[in-house]
Amino acid sequence: MPSLGPDFMDPQWLLDRFGSQFFWVSVLIVFIECGLLFPILPGDSLLFAIGLFINRGDIGINIGLACVILSIAAFLGNVAGYEIGRAIGTPLYEREGRFIKKKYFDQTHAFFEKYGAKALVIGRFVPIVRTFITVVAGVGKMDRRHFFVWSAVGAVLWATTITLLGYFLGGITFIHDNLEAAVLLIVFASVLPMLFEYLRHRNKARENA
Repeated sequence: MPSLGPDFMDPQWLLDRFGSQFFWVSVLIVFIECGLLFPILPGDSLLFAIGLFINRGDIGINIGLACVILSIAAFLGNVAGYEIGRAIGTPLYEREGRFIKKKYFDQTHAFFEKYGAKALVIGRFVPIVRTFITVVAGVGKMDRRHFFVWSAVGAVLWATTITLLGYFLGGITFIHDNLEAAVLLIVFASVLPMLFEYLRHRNKARENA
């Protein structure tokens, strides 16, 4: 399988490594990526793979129940990220670590400023942004009830849509037999929003110049 980075970025490796515990390891990964400031995780591709693995019988769990559990994990991850941002506050913005970088907060803050509360839904489908958007909301002390509502909507849409996509596309022989190609496609699709945003800002900068 083509390398997407460390082994833990490869859903098939995770399945081979953890076997029957794969689904619960995936639930933990979704929780961490959605709120614990660790953006380099296989979010979109993992959800897609879960749906595909359920379709082909590698995971013994009902697809509906899987979507519910993954949605709850994504929502609780958001709540954790929000509370971290609310408790620790601004100092996080100045952090320059391996995974927590100021530029990530700057990009997410700009995203949040542009879309407001809807960013909690839209940002779910944008890598890195979905990890930091909840922390930004916490630092800005967004109303909790408002935050919970929009986060729940985003969690359900993200976890359910991509997992079901993998489940139904998993019935296609080519996708079923070429998981690596499908995962690469999902990863590529997940970075398109950032690419389009970058190109838009570059064109706008040229026009202003």
